[in-house]
Amino acid sequence: MLKRMIVMLVLTGLVLGGIFGFEAFRSSMIRKYIATLSNPPQTISTMTAGLQEWQPKLEAVGNVRAVNGASISGQVAGTVSGVHFKSGADVKKGDLLLELEASDDIAHLDALKATAALAKINLDRDTKLARTDTVSKEVVDTDRGNYLNAQALVEQQQALVDYKSIAAPFDGRLGIRQVDVGQYLAAGTAIVSLQQLDPIYVDFYVPQQALAQVKVGQAVMVRVDTFPDKTFPGQVAAINSQVDLATRNVQIRANVQNKDKLLLPGMFATVDIEVAAPQKFITLPQTAIAYNSYGNIVYIVDDKGKDANGQPQLVARQTFVTTGATRGDQVAVLNGVKEGETVVTAGQVKLRNGVPVKIDNTVQPTNDPNPKPVDQ
Repeated sequence: MLKRMIVMLVLTGLVLGGIFGFEAFRSSMIRKYIATLSNPPQTISTMTAGLQEWQPKLEAVGNVRAVNGASISGQVAGTVSGVHFKSGADVKKGDLLLELEASDDIAHLDALKATAALAKINLDRDTKLARTDTVSKEVVDTDRGNYLNAQALVEQQQALVDYKSIAAPFDGRLGIRQVDVGQYLAAGTAIVSLQQLDPIYVDFYVPQQALAQVKVGQAVMVRVDTFPDKTFPGQVAAINSQVDLATRNVQIRANVQNKDKLLLPGMFATVDIEVAAPQKFITLPQTAIAYNSYGNIVYIVDDKGKDANGQPQLVARQTFVTTGATRGDQVAVLNGVKEGETVVTAGQVKLRNGVPVKIDNTVQPTNDPNPKPVDQ
């Protein structure tokens, strides 16, 4: 019985030893096989790193306002007898815009002129007679007073008649007409808006920390979302003499060219202020940067020559970079990448140091410094 048990234990040990030995052998062979396999190349997109010019600038937001702007209204009441403008028309200073009924006022003016003329005749006659002592000096003084009073009444009435004709006070563009012929117009009633559009002002604010970078005469570029493809050049015209106590911001006014009269008072505008001379930096699409809490990474493609089959050996190399300003899809790289190096722009997720790569630039990520939104 004991002998039989010993034989069974020996056989069992041999079987188990064979199983474990086979598994160990198989694992060893698998490891050796895997070790003989090379890493398959990862497909990536690349670009050659190059220098581009960057303009240091401050960005602010503000509002467009007219150099001269007014709501045209009458100084006296009356019935509208004539409208001499069209809504939206450009006018020159002095152009007649509107007339009020003035026939009674003109008739009264004519009567006052006749009275003044008679007073002048009396003054001239009595002045001559006074030289021969035919009339007294007191009579001449009275005549002179009557004439001056009559002349003052003429001027007063002439002003009233002039108020019945309303002219443009400056060059500009009219808005929408608010009155019609035959309408009774009370004094101060708005007739039409008049805005001087070229040049035009843009008022904006910068924080007090940036005030030292802004000077009168400095170049600015203005953008509005109404015309995303256009920029409007201008210059800083004035800097406010005080800082806002609540916001610690300073108001700046720019004088902006508006020859096509596209900018209108009240528009919201973005202002770029050029604060230094342009500088050149390595410029990459932002997709080329892997942003991490421990540092920003870029992958460089190194050429290791050709393999035994004559195929190029390209491998990825990880490098840390310092990034600067951004503009649109682009970012400035301050250090970590040299001009002329091949930089991975897409496919970094699959990479690590030393991984072989294959370049396919059929599709490239966007790299526009001023991307435009696409309307759906």
